[in-house]
Amino acid sequence: MNAVPSPYDAAPDVPGFEPTHVVPKDGLSTWAAPDASVPTEPMDPLLPVRLLTRRGDWGQVLCSNGWAAWVDARLLIALPESPPPAGAPMARTADARRLLARVEEALGRYREAVEELAAGRMDGETFQHTTHGLRIGAVIEGEAVWLYDAEHDRWCYCDGTTMTTFAAPEPAPSSLPPEPAAPSLPPEPAPSSLPPEPTRLDTPASGPPPTRLGDT
Repeated sequence: MNAVPSPYDAAPDVPGFEPTHVVPKDGLSTWAAPDASVPTEPMDPLLPVRLLTRRGDWGQVLCSNGWAAWVDARLLIALPESPPPAGAPMARTADARRLLARVEEALGRYREAVEELAAGRMDGETFQHTTHGLRIGAVIEGEAVWLYDAEHDRWCYCDGTTMTTFAAPEPAPSSLPPEPAAPSLPPEPAPSSLPPEPTRLDTPASGPPPTRLGDT
């Protein structure tokens, strides 16, 4: 009897495999087809995968060993983009330790607020006020780490030695040329508020009958 295929089977890596997403922290169920009728081996948390195609909420993903399955694509965590090539300009936060410390501090503040809320020592309004403005993001895969730099609103990639910026919002244009004005059209005559007069037939005015010859 053949063993059930798995995303962890020993197999050569797919040449040129580049992940586009990672599995969420709770893992992910998989199916052989996009119909939820034949479940297959679930995926471990934070497993890197490549999204091949979408069919509504379904998505077919590929693992590095060539194993493919269908998942709920809404649950996948997208990676911003591939790390930059060598020689790219360094980010303003060139040392990952400083950014890691900020991520750890923000996570610690959120965890403490959750503990206070769960223990009943904090109400919902205070919890919302305490956690307002906290923004963190981190994906770790072996030696590689993707960190969100909330101070500069950008994602950074680090391999343990250097950190580079590889996803940042585009700056808004300083000014835009004015749009050409639409050609003016002559104003339409305003409709009259009075109803049109009814059609009238001209009739001769009433008067004495004409004089006829022979009348005396």
